[in-house]
Order: sequence, then structure tokens, then C-alpha cells
Amino acid sequence: MEAIRVKKLREGALLPTYGTAQAAGADLYACLEAPLTIFPGETARVPTGLALEVPEGCAGLVYARSGLATKRGLAPANKVGVIDSDYRGEITVVLYNHGPEPQTIASGERIAQLIITPVLTPAYMETDRLTETLRGTGGFGSTGK
Repeated sequence: MEAIRVKKLREGALLPTYGTAQAAGADLYACLEAPLTIFPGETARVPTGLALEVPEGCAGLVYARSGLATKRGLAPANKVGVIDSDYRGEITVVLYNHGPEPQTIASGERIAQLIITPVLTPAYMETDRLTETLRGTGGFGSTGK
């Protein structure tokens, strides 16, 4: 895949980076004028100071950083953020504090990870019947023992 074009919208913004050579997600960084405290049960928008061009036919998926979620209780409020290929605005991560303590985010702190992935956009067709499968309508743990 070719390089993703990224525009810095404000001073102090950091380009996404990969923590290791084999990392699937690139880290996104907070770009704040002052530290931001997120209280328990609170949701806050954390700007990255970046806009980017997701290639046509792809989407940018914003996931939690496992360390931030498990150690500090901070994870994206919408679980997975979706950046469409035609969006050119600032990438903002909406973090929710699941923990019992206030958490403060500093500018330059890693707040989420970004994965660029191909997407399918099929047409949807109404029907009276779906093909049969062994599973059928079983869901919500129906395949567990």
C-alpha cells in the first residue's frame, strides 16, 4: 500500500507511528493545548491535530490501545471509530473512562490505534428467504458448550 497523506492541522501534532515493525495498528497521539482530565463515567473528545486521506475503497478504523484500556480504563466510547475515505476533517478520538479514578491525558500521549483496511460496499436486496446453514438462527453464545 502506498503512503497515507496526512495534514497537520495544528502545532504539536504527531504523525501516526507503529510501535514495532509487525504492529497492525499505528498509534494516534493526543494534540492538546493543556492536559485533559476525564472523570469516571465521562466521555471526552481528544483531538489528534491531524487530517488524513484514507484511500478510496478503504476505511480507517480507530481502536483502543490495549495498555490504555486495561491499565487506565480509557477506551473509545464508540468501541471502533470509522473514518470514511471521503472525510477530510480532524481525526478526533472520543475516549470514555470506564475506571474508578479520573485519568489525565497529556499532549503527545498515545490514545488509540489506527488500522487502514479494505472495505466492501455491496448493494442490499430484500428477499423472502435466506440460504440454510447448520447454525441457522442460533446466536448469542449458541455455538458455545
